Amino acid sequence: MLASLSLAGFARQGPAVAVLSVFVVPMTEAFGWSRASIAGAVSLGGLLAAFVSPMLGPMLDRRGPRLVLCLAVLSMGLATMALSVASSLVVFYLLFVFARMVWASPFDLGLYAAVNNWFVARRTFATAFTTLFQMLGLVAIPIIAQLAMLDGGWRHGWLAVGATVLTVGFLPIFLFLVRRPEDLGLAPDHAKPGAKPGAPEPRFSRAEAMRTRAFWLLSLYIVLVYPVQAGVSLHQAAHLIERGLTPIAAATVISVFSAMSAVSGFGLGFLPRHWPLRYAMAGAAGVMAVGCFGLIGVTTVHGAYIAAGLFGLGIGGLMTLLPVAWADYFGRTSFGAIRGVVLSVQTLAQAVGPVMSGALRDWSGSYVWSLSLFATLGGLAALVGLLAQRPRVAL
Repeated sequence: MLASLSLAGFARQGPAVAVLSVFVVPMTEAFGWSRASIAGAVSLGGLLAAFVSPMLGPMLDRRGPRLVLCLAVLSMGLATMALSVASSLVVFYLLFVFARMVWASPFDLGLYAAVNNWFVARRTFATAFTTLFQMLGLVAIPIIAQLAMLDGGWRHGWLAVGATVLTVGFLPIFLFLVRRPEDLGLAPDHAKPGAKPGAPEPRFSRAEAMRTRAFWLLSLYIVLVYPVQAGVSLHQAAHLIERGLTPIAAATVISVFSAMSAVSGFGLGFLPRHWPLRYAMAGAAGVMAVGCFGLIGVTTVHGAYIAAGLFGLGIGGLMTLLPVAWADYFGRTSFGAIRGVVLSVQTLAQAVGPVMSGALRDWSGSYVWSLSLFATLGGLAALVGLLAQRPRVAL
């Protein structure tokens, strides 16, 4: 089960902003588009995901994630392959906005609902393992796209991305995914049914969760930190090229950023389960802020590796810790419904970051203003994360 979900996580990264970032320069040069117009596709996809997520979450709680994930892989793979024939900004928007919506809502909800349904005692490790494969996707897919572009331009790059999504992601989910272990007469983490339980698992409904202080603090953390994640990830290749790096060097920096995300995300899977997640969440946001400051004045490949690597450490922590926090704080019973509401907040926050960064760059001629703003938001998120204590258990 974990292997299937990990492969799906790898395939999920086809329309990730780090992948799109390697297409920003060649596509803007080919069509004369602005950076803000490219970023707008990411933001619009997030807006659509914010609309879909609250409705999709309760359905996942009732029916499970298998069908949703199968459709997500197929539609995302086909949409990214079809981007190879885009001939106008309208066509680009239709295809990428759809792929980005699938990435941000059905894929995210289905993937983490499945992980949290199957794992409780080892939830942090299982989430970290899945996150590791998502980060490996971010390492591999930009390089795959860049290598394909060397021979055939950006159109071949999108074909390579879509083919990778379909090849890696579909069959494992279609063949092996089951809604939850109880459907097979099992219990999470290979525990025997009827065994003496440990600490009681929380069972908050969506309405009960939204009446807690923890819900709103975690939501504020998301509002502050996700514009940073999306805004920097999309524009980092363009920023590095403007600072004098070659396109292939910028692509390797993105891979270093993704590799450090994988190291961080997987490493956090070994945190003792009794340690408060809020301290790690604060640390992740703080490291992202430091990475943003480091990227402002970068002039060498080695400097870019250090700054992007620090930023990647924070991203890996963010991707591992937040899904675990929502499941640990509020339980499995209504995870989809709760996460669906929160995902609307998250995707809206992600939608703001790329447009804000692109607009500030178009206005000022560089990414200094946007990176400074994102570093400040990361610092504020670290403070909010420290305050997000686990709510009292609802049984």
